[in-house]
Amino acid sequence: MAGDTRMARKVALLLWDEYPRHRPDTPGMGPGAQATQLLVEPPWRPVVLSDQVTLTCQGSGIIGATTWYKDRKLWGQKGLNKFTVTKIGTYTCDCPASGLSRPITVLNAPVGNATITPSPPAHQVHAGDPVTLRCSVQVGSAPVTFTWLCDGQGVAQGSVLELGDVDVGHSGTYQCMATNQLGQDRHRVFRALSPELVLK
Repeated sequence: MAGDTRMARKVALLLWDEYPRHRPDTPGMGPGAQATQLLVEPPWRPVVLSDQVTLTCQGSGIIGATTWYKDRKLWGQKGLNKFTVTKIGTYTCDCPASGLSRPITVLNAPVGNATITPSPPAHQVHAGDPVTLRCSVQVGSAPVTFTWLCDGQGVAQGSVLELGDVDVGHSGTYQCMATNQLGQDRHRVFRALSPELVLK
């Protein structure tokens, strides 16, 4: 019987998925046992990469036996119970005696580096020329919205501003403001203002 028991354990190990599911029969997971928790610093939501996020796995079991997963695959932080996140993705940790934690998703950076690209280039614009301004950002999680400002006042929405054939009435200082909102309830709003573009 002892041989049969060892064989059964060996077979069970071979059947483990790379990404473990919740294990209701894990030792120590009876009524009142503490489940594995994934703690986040800083603690606010949503979790954004640019906040220099630290994840700490808190659970029962042997110190140094923590296993980490990123996007449902084994992650190269095995043995550590704490590390600073450097890539976006969904993280979980697994402790031998208390099981798999709930997932934490780390989002991309807020919008940043908004720029205006004029067509034709601003220094080549003459009265009567058709002018188009385009706003873009180098970083930021979608969806991103754009607002155009002229002399500090909102004049249009969208990533493209068609000025048409320009005349003296189009003179002014133009900027675009890119905005995105992160989190399920969109409660964290980020804005990036482009450098000024002057049309004379």
